[in-house]
Amino acid sequence: MASAEDANGKVNLLEDNRIDSGVESFQYFTKDDPYNNPVRDSTSESSEARDKCSSNTEERLDSAYGSSSLTVENFSEILIEGCNISESEDDSAKNTELEHKENLLTNITEDGDTLLHLAIIHEDEHFAHQLIQLFPKDVLDIQNNLYQTPLHLATYLNLSSVVRDLVESGASLELQDQEGNTPLHMACEQGWVECATEMIRNVSSSKLAPVLESQNWRGLTSLHLATVNRQHRLMKLLMKKGADLNIQEGTSGKTPLHMAVELHDIVSMTLLLNKGADVDVPMFNGCTPLHLAVGRQDAAIANLLCQSGADKMLRNIEDETALDLAGGNDDILALFPFDDIQIQGRSVVRVPF
Repeated sequence: MASAEDANGKVNLLEDNRIDSGVESFQYFTKDDPYNNPVRDSTSESSEARDKCSSNTEERLDSAYGSSSLTVENFSEILIEGCNISESEDDSAKNTELEHKENLLTNITEDGDTLLHLAIIHEDEHFAHQLIQLFPKDVLDIQNNLYQTPLHLATYLNLSSVVRDLVESGASLELQDQEGNTPLHMACEQGWVECATEMIRNVSSSKLAPVLESQNWRGLTSLHLATVNRQHRLMKLLMKKGADLNIQEGTSGKTPLHMAVELHDIVSMTLLLNKGADVDVPMFNGCTPLHLAVGRQDAAIANLLCQSGADKMLRNIEDETALDLAGGNDDILALFPFDDIQIQGRSVVRVPF
């Protein structure tokens, strides 16, 4: 056991002259890691990793963030309750070890990162796994200044084994970063199928429902993001887990089917329609997917929607049917036979006199 003087020399993580957000302190402790892990240096690596994980540093004034993020004041109390301090025959050595572990775990950098955040930023998976086992459950959900939890960072960096360990240890799937993204949002946007699978594979439907329905600050759910980014495997995964196929994003009311139509993504459209997506759901302005297809002069997509039973007579808030938007396109006009009388999209058989 090291002397009290030697041990105390190791615990000062927040020196006044530190030039980065805890990278030196991370390196300092891993140097004496009993697992003797190699430490990745340098400041440039930390800066590069952090740049990947943040885009906008404006402070969010929404009070919901304050209620979802633990504060520095109670951070120390939570950690001390959860730490398993080994017993020592010498009281002085025991107190020194306790103080050492307290300082090791309770320090937060100027960017709000805990040691676990830093381990993940440096992609040191072994050290991250050790910290996850050491940290109490509540501490796993500490959010940094960008409101990123360790699970956000592990997902963004595609560290699927760390994601699995965090989820199994009880890390929250519902916390949102400064852009309103949950970890599942990030996985769907980046296309990280393994990370998304690790997050939701063993989660019950009741607990998963609010995660699947959660919208980021742009009004998008995870299924919207998977659709926009043409992540077909992720779309299948979310559908299998019960994602609402007709959920509307919060700005204009588009469903995933509207977005697939706009992208001319026949694969996504087929996936959605085959799973029972409503072909006639209107946006907030009353436009159905067929309105969008015809308005874009996209005859192939319009034809697919008509074959799927789209109602050709529905009107938007401008009192326009899809036919009104055809603009003389012969291929599209062929989808709307003029010699039929239709009521609510159904042809009426003419009875000869």
